[in-house]
Amino acid sequence: MNASLWDCADTAVHATTVKRIQINAAPSAGEVDFSPLGGHGHGFASLDPVSIADLLRNAFVYPPHSIYRDVKVAISGFNPTQDLHGNPQFHFPYQSSAASARPSTRTANGAVLLETYHRLLCDAVSRSTAGMQSPWLLQSGGKDSTSMAIALAEVKPQTTCITYLGGREENEVDSARFVAHQLGLRHELLVCDPGRAYDRYLALVPRMPLLTADFATLSYVDLATEIAISGGDGVVDALGSDTYFGLPSHWRQLLAALLANGLRLPSSILDSSLVGRNFRLCYVLGTLQMNRFERFYPGSRFTDAEVDALLGCDISAQSRARLETFRADISAAGSMEARRRVAATIVEAATFGKGIYAAFALALRLVYPYCDVRLCDWIFHEVPDDLLIGPGGVNKVLVRQHIAQRFQHLPYVQAKGCFRFDLCGLAKQRFDQVHTFARQTQALLPGVPRWLEVHRNRLDNKYFASKFYLLAMTLPWLLSRLDEAPVLAGVDTDDGILS
Repeated sequence: MNASLWDCADTAVHATTVKRIQINAAPSAGEVDFSPLGGHGHGFASLDPVSIADLLRNAFVYPPHSIYRDVKVAISGFNPTQDLHGNPQFHFPYQSSAASARPSTRTANGAVLLETYHRLLCDAVSRSTAGMQSPWLLQSGGKDSTSMAIALAEVKPQTTCITYLGGREENEVDSARFVAHQLGLRHELLVCDPGRAYDRYLALVPRMPLLTADFATLSYVDLATEIAISGGDGVVDALGSDTYFGLPSHWRQLLAALLANGLRLPSSILDSSLVGRNFRLCYVLGTLQMNRFERFYPGSRFTDAEVDALLGCDISAQSRARLETFRADISAAGSMEARRRVAATIVEAATFGKGIYAAFALALRLVYPYCDVRLCDWIFHEVPDDLLIGPGGVNKVLVRQHIAQRFQHLPYVQAKGCFRFDLCGLAKQRFDQVHTFARQTQALLPGVPRWLEVHRNRLDNKYFASKFYLLAMTLPWLLSRLDEAPVLAGVDTDDGILS
């Protein structure tokens, strides 16, 4: 084990001797107030090593914790008025057992349901974007953003749609452009350039109030910076409906859950040339070493053994123990679909955090109309089950019907992709820069330089490139918070080019 400055066995003692700051970041609560962080001190003592382990194991800090020892963050499921520094209580707001008996499609009026959904969505958009003169919609081309675009075209026709092309396997651009043009909305395309996105991230790091390593953070920073450069004053994000519409499980999730057994395998297995070059084999072996519930979180991440080596002490177990805060709600979830919805709420710390932190750093308003309480509650309680998840696991049937009123046969609605980023391209373009950050933060993460050096020639494998990404996100933020931190090597943010 590498030598470490952390006293990993004593983190709880340290936590009782610092200030107690709480921030409400639930997406339904509106704009997040980060003023309690004004003047927050920097330095080694302010950072929480278990939270760093969280980031490397899962790509986000387990709520209600944060990267700082003295700052707790309330997401959905946490009452922000409770003491989050003591024994925080979590309750998943959209647990299946909490839903009253929903109407049947045999008795419900389908036309009325669609009209009500459209009206509530338009109302949510109108309320959340009030005062925005130049809103921009993050338009993936998928179901949620297409339905959102329909509402925006009605209540905010000056909206610009922007789509991110992050990988060769994506097919959403044509669909997104077609939707925007048919609705009379302006459409822009931003093509992923890993180096540009990372430079923009480094430029924002000193102003990003907290830290997440969500795998779409760089895409988000790239998009948000482009919006700011282009004169946008607000961002509309079509995130937030999965927890109340539901997340059907397919064979990939079932297989991953079966494989995840929390094993500790010798690192030499992945070191072999046969395995190390094969993403699927690496993914399977990585999954075998994961906690079954934590496998619901996206992406390839560091194993517990690797995290202990990176931080130079046995700390991964403390990170894994943070899952116990959610144990009662996980146990109450009676199916894999229900457990996936609990996981989606826990991951709000990352999925919403990436946008909240980036928008704050750029002084942009950010809104999530799908998190409107009236819309959420109506869908959860009043929409028939088979309009939430249909036969064969077809998700968001009501949303599909809403889209079908205006469009037919959108390819991306039928075959959903995701918000991708060129992970291997980032590793290729920025390895030396991240290695420098690793040397500068070696007192915090003594094992990182060695990991980078050993794996340098394997970063064309997305499994290892994903882990590189976690380091690339975490190291410069930590470095910026150390006493007498060096200036990060970023660039000006006025270099954006819209395609």
